[in-house]
Amino acid sequence: MGNNKKKIYSWSFFLILLGVLVLINIIASIVYKRFDMTEDKRYSLAPSTVRFLEKSDKFKSRLFLKIYLEGDNLPAEIRQFRNAVEDKLKEFKEVAGENIEYEFIDPYEGTKQEQQELFQQLFAKGKGILPMDIVYSKDGEQRQILLWPGATITYGGSTVQTIQLLPGSRTGQPFHINDLTQVIQNSINNLEYMLISSLRRVIREKKPTIAFIHGHGELKFQETQRIRALMSPYYNIEDITLNDSIHALDNAQGVIIARPRTPYTFKDLYIIDQFLMKGGRLMCFLDRLHFSEDTLKKTGMTHTMRYRKLGVEGMLFDYGLKINDNFVMDVNSIPIRIPTAKQALIPWFYYVLGTPTSHPISRNVEPVLLKYTHEIQFVGNNDSIALSPVLTSSTNSAVSGLAPLLNLSLYKNYGKNPVLAPDPESESNKRCLVGLSEGFYKSHFRNRIVDEFAKNPDAHFLEKSVREGKVLLVGNGRWIMNKYDSMLDPVINEWRYRPDPINDLQFDRDLVEMKIPHFFGNQEFFQNLVDYMMGDNSVLDIRSRQIEINRIDKEKVKAKSNFYRILNIGIPILFVIILAFVFAYFRKKKYTQN
Repeated sequence: MGNNKKKIYSWSFFLILLGVLVLINIIASIVYKRFDMTEDKRYSLAPSTVRFLEKSDKFKSRLFLKIYLEGDNLPAEIRQFRNAVEDKLKEFKEVAGENIEYEFIDPYEGTKQEQQELFQQLFAKGKGILPMDIVYSKDGEQRQILLWPGATITYGGSTVQTIQLLPGSRTGQPFHINDLTQVIQNSINNLEYMLISSLRRVIREKKPTIAFIHGHGELKFQETQRIRALMSPYYNIEDITLNDSIHALDNAQGVIIARPRTPYTFKDLYIIDQFLMKGGRLMCFLDRLHFSEDTLKKTGMTHTMRYRKLGVEGMLFDYGLKINDNFVMDVNSIPIRIPTAKQALIPWFYYVLGTPTSHPISRNVEPVLLKYTHEIQFVGNNDSIALSPVLTSSTNSAVSGLAPLLNLSLYKNYGKNPVLAPDPESESNKRCLVGLSEGFYKSHFRNRIVDEFAKNPDAHFLEKSVREGKVLLVGNGRWIMNKYDSMLDPVINEWRYRPDPINDLQFDRDLVEMKIPHFFGNQEFFQNLVDYMMGDNSVLDIRSRQIEINRIDKEKVKAKSNFYRILNIGIPILFVIILAFVFAYFRKKKYTQN
């Protein structure tokens, strides 16, 4: 009887344990739940993502995503990315529920003709998903696979958006599987932003309008094509020449003044001022000095000259921001290329790498390159206006004199370890490169126009802000300018323009041509800047999320290598040996007694 009871007990325990395990697996297959134990919460959704997905009233129709990353022949690295996409979408569904559905599709299913038709739809003449050509080795032979690493979003019954989840390959330049590790890791880190920004773009019914001001020598359309391409998915872009028209900016929520060269009329300044008093958002990119860089590189030196007073500077002064007629110099900079010199690259303190602050616009952004940038200062004492530095120089920086002489031999005066400031560690040495003013303003014209006009109800003059406004000043007008190619279209007999293939916002042409690895955060910084100014902060905390990749301390590992060997190899082996002896001891004791 005793043995039977033991058997019944053993089988009952086994069946209960088996039932619990089966039940846990069934629940796990139905309920998706992850626990993020990382300090920086890198595997948790950003608060703005949760807020966006929770607002079901935004979704007037179901969002359906088709992700073309499926198939039995996917390399392990790509399958890891595919699983990361699925995990992220599962988290989205946990918040959004039935408002989001998704499906993974193998693009190589069906006949050859069906596959080709699908490929053409996905590619969409270069406007859709770009294919990714990968070379890898398997079973001792080299293989090649063409992937479509993207997704389409269907909303309201029609496909309205594509997402490029991994970069496409250049013609004739496939990716090697060994080179994809960093690419995939970066894409996984940016996955939430890519998905949310695409969903946000799809459901937006009405876009805010941003106006580029023209008529005062500002940057031309073809010189701002790249930044327009960054803004156009989220904002309507208009080009407006004020022409003293009081209603010119009535339909705009944001205004960009991009490197003007000639003065603004009194009436044009008044229109911009009143736009701000109504709660408008003003973004200014200004240069105060000009010179010939070709002359500088050819002769080794050149004079700088002041632009004429534009009128904008005085207006910005009343809003708390002042731009100086000097250049910021910073040891934290990139070199300049001089093809005719013995030393092709020389240090050049005027190619400043801006230091991000804690402000949401610049937080955690890669260094921002600003060539020949001016110092911004905060002025005035108005409690209703908040003034914030967004981007600064480093502590080892200084400013030139007014309208300085530029000389390529400048670096020789400072030696191998240049010190530009008396105390290169002092925070007081930092110079503001991008300044932000926000709050309620007093009109620049409150004491500059006659009472007869100011008090006329038909004039609708606002002496102070009726809604909170924002003004941002970047002491560099050329920063947003892109180089471009032009070609004559023989069909319509008009010139067409396209930005230079090298992205000016991310790379420097000279360093690219010399194959020096580098990357700047200008593009991300500009996107953050516009989003913040226009009040759309829904993706700022995703872009600026701090994800710490802790590097291994090689010296510490080397010094304690024996300890780590014992910890990782010796202790597990010792533990197994001890268990073996314990198991053998009790087994011998049990059968000896019997």
